[in-house]
Amino acid sequence: MDYVTLNNGVKMPLEGFGVFQVPDPVQCEQAVLDAIASGYRLIDTAAAYMNEKAVGAAIAKCGVPREELFITTKLWVQDASYEAAKKAIQTSLANLGLDYLDLYLIHQPVGDYIGAWRAMEEAYQEGRLRAIGVSNFNAARLLDFCESVTVKPAVDQVEIHPFFHQKEAMKVMADYGVIPEAWGPFAEGQFGLFTNPVLTEIGRSHGKTAAQVALRWNIQRGVVVIPKTVHKNRMEQNFDIWDFALTPEEMERIDALDTGRSGIVDHNSPAFIRMLHNLKIHE
Repeated sequence: MDYVTLNNGVKMPLEGFGVFQVPDPVQCEQAVLDAIASGYRLIDTAAAYMNEKAVGAAIAKCGVPREELFITTKLWVQDASYEAAKKAIQTSLANLGLDYLDLYLIHQPVGDYIGAWRAMEEAYQEGRLRAIGVSNFNAARLLDFCESVTVKPAVDQVEIHPFFHQKEAMKVMADYGVIPEAWGPFAEGQFGLFTNPVLTEIGRSHGKTAAQVALRWNIQRGVVVIPKTVHKNRMEQNFDIWDFALTPEEMERIDALDTGRSGIVDHNSPAFIRMLHNLKIHE
């Protein structure tokens, strides 16, 4: 495993395990246990995934010292205000059974996220959050945010894969020392990623799959990846990317696949923003 150093000196694994769309507590707990047994140390969840308690149960049982794990969770839109965020941070810590989080993210750039960030900055200064960041902030939103806050975000978790490079957002991240983290590094199966001829051909030359090539491409660009699966054999395959490297020519061939758009979600859609506001995770 390789690591990246965040803008506050904290080291973060370049590959982690995500539990989005695994709400069943038994399945989620087992998946996290399998992931940790397979070598993963970064576990990524969110209040809105409704599985923090299951992740916490796995952390308690895994046998790996807490300091070797890197646990991320996220603040939901419903709690995007100063007072609500203070409560949400405590709720997530309690759900996970932890005294501190390694990374806490604003899940969506919606609601009073500036007020929420003030609460996050306080928890960061108190040591309950080792690093704080954002998720789904596009280039313009991230730039405005970085110019408006005291503690610059350590991470921006966005959709990044061979068919959507987020070039503008990546440039802003570089300008402000923000580490990019890719949710959906497989494009959630869109664009035919798993059978793409370019990825498949490059993978064949290294004895790897198209999926492994897609992960390695992001890693070599300094992008943290969090692939998701509940199948242990797939977890192991996704983690088996540290024994090869893509050549500059191979990187360029993959770079040429960029479509400049998401194949998963339109974050600028009014209907999507309304859905985010309407999705309540607690009373």
